[in-house]
Amino acid sequence: MSIISRGFRGRRRADGDRLPPGQYLVEDFPVLSAGPTPRVPQDRWEFAIDTEAEQTHRWSWADFMALPRTTPTVDIHCVTKWSKLDTTWEGVSLDVFFDDVETSADYALVHSYGGYTTNLPLEDLLDGKAWIVHRFDGEELRPQHGGPARLIVPHLYFWKSAKWVRGIRLLNDDWPGFWETAGYHNYGDPWREQRYEGD
Repeated sequence: MSIISRGFRGRRRADGDRLPPGQYLVEDFPVLSAGPTPRVPQDRWEFAIDTEAEQTHRWSWADFMALPRTTPTVDIHCVTKWSKLDTTWEGVSLDVFFDDVETSADYALVHSYGGYTTNLPLEDLLDGKAWIVHRFDGEELRPQHGGPARLIVPHLYFWKSAKWVRGIRLLNDDWPGFWETAGYHNYGDPWREQRYEGD
């Protein structure tokens, strides 16, 4: 039995100016995962940022809920070629988490419950570009979509928006994550069709 769920191959259809090249629109919300779905109770959930200087900043679920929240509405684009427009989330901007974090790192390696990782330049997580979210479309985020909380980085392909997020390690050098070591593009810009290594 494969550990990779169905849907990692898609159809092609052009659809408007908001669709990156090669994407097609969906009305539903496909569930794609590279392994079993972790079930993390809120009272056991924790999010941490580890700096390159080995300083750790931690937030419990209660700490997370006490932070100022926003409700971004964004388009999301999966590397399997589906796009979903005007998705509405509720969560906390990464800028809030980084308010008291001192770092000179250029890169981030995001870790998830279940062992998944993905890498990003740190600048792609800041300045209103990324959130840790716990609600989707007005409801608690379901486990199959990354609940209790996931990362959202909507300007990159959706595999960079790690489900079941548990922390970020800040690095001076770029370390590839799960899909990046399997041949996916290191950055993943949907407007440049950076799906796979060499794109």
